[in-house]
Amino acid sequence: MINSGMTNNDIPSVDWEGTNISCETCAHTDRLALGTCAPLSACVHDRYAKRIDRFFGTNPGLASQYIEHPYFEVRAVAAKYLDLFQLNRLISDPDETVRASVALRLPPKLLPKLIHDAEREVRIRVALRLEPSSLSIMLNDPDYYVRIVVARRIAPSLLFHLVRDSDASVRREVAIRIGVEWLTMLANDSDEDVRLTAIRRLPSGLLPPFRFDADWRVRLETAQRVPTAYLADLAKDEDEIVAATARERLDPESTLNTNQQSENAHGH
Repeated sequence: MINSGMTNNDIPSVDWEGTNISCETCAHTDRLALGTCAPLSACVHDRYAKRIDRFFGTNPGLASQYIEHPYFEVRAVAAKYLDLFQLNRLISDPDETVRASVALRLPPKLLPKLIHDAEREVRIRVALRLEPSSLSIMLNDPDYYVRIVVARRIAPSLLFHLVRDSDASVRREVAIRIGVEWLTMLANDSDEDVRLTAIRRLPSGLLPPFRFDADWRVRLETAQRVPTAYLADLAKDEDEIVAATARERLDPESTLNTNQQSENAHGH
């Protein structure tokens, strides 16, 4: 039963070609009497996708009749309600919105049929739903965001395939999850954020070379965790936060006394 409160009279009731809709000529007039469709609220002929969705939501059994409808929104919404056998017929639909809708419902074992789809949004949905063990087939996808999704979900042992990815945002995702044995390579990456992400995960014993890094954030991370034998250079760093961090670790008592004197001088 359609909730009358769903009606939106601000959006005209016209079909996908802009023609006014007439309930009298509709093949589903009987549904109107049953309360499972309503003008301006739930109508398969309306060009407004939400009204199409409400129609199929109360009449899911009719979705199969609209697999070949000329309006892509009707096919895309119908895909939400088709059984899996019928859904398979829309995998090669000419419209990317329809194929994206299909990608949300296909069983994972059938998703490889869409891994080379021309539309990035379809491939992103595939990458989000494929079993992690099957994601290696998408490691070389041409779209950077597809590869980001892959980097977030694939087994860490396979992330080495992406350590030299052309996009820094992909390499940052790799640095978050890859095994420690690969972190040194990423800690020397040309991108500052990639380096910082990798260095934050490096064991402290591997940090000494990074006390001279060009990025102050990297040097700060190093100053916070590097063995104390390497702090002298950082204590003279050009960045005062880095230098202060190093000095505090070298002589915590002196830093404490300095802070107390400062507080006393300000009347605290």
